Amino acid sequence: MDEARFIELALTNDANRAILDRLPALDLPDAWLVSGSLFQTVWNALTGRAAGYGIKDYDIFYFDPDTSWEAEDAAIRRCADAFASLGVEVELRNQARVHLWYEAKFGTPYPPLVSPTQGIDRFLAPACMVGLQPGRGTLRVYAPHGFEDIETMTIHPNRAANFSADRYDEKAARWKAMWPELTVLPA
Repeated sequence: MDEARFIELALTNDANRAILDRLPALDLPDAWLVSGSLFQTVWNALTGRAAGYGIKDYDIFYFDPDTSWEAEDAAIRRCADAFASLGVEVELRNQARVHLWYEAKFGTPYPPLVSPTQGIDRFLAPACMVGLQPGRGTLRVYAPHGFEDIETMTIHPNRAANFSADRYDEKAARWKAMWPELTVLPA
């Protein structure tokens, strides 16, 4: 699978398309639609399922040096208004603030990041490590490990500093239940 085919399949999901169309108007710095809604839409296309099947939420990463809770909360409210008509859950996270709350939530430290793509690099499996960013009439793709794992429906661990075997097993089990065609390698 090449970049063009990945984009084509990811955009078969109307919610992905609408989020990418509306995202620039929100004026979020360095904003990306990332991970599950993209690779799972591709899995759905490959397996003949409905485009939105099994997608829990639609994640948007951005990077605002204002790490206050108030700034992120205001951005979350703007997004909630912008995407309310889609009927899907959109989760927005400022990657500049993840290190402030991650350890309390997940029990392991998380280093400060300098970009949303660094957040993508820390996902639990290479198949998850994708993002689309709208630009002037085009989409920018970030896929540091390419698309092979997505195309072959293979999940294997990304041993980033925040890797958790328990979280990997939990997510992999959920995905395997939804997409039994997956090959899941052990943590």
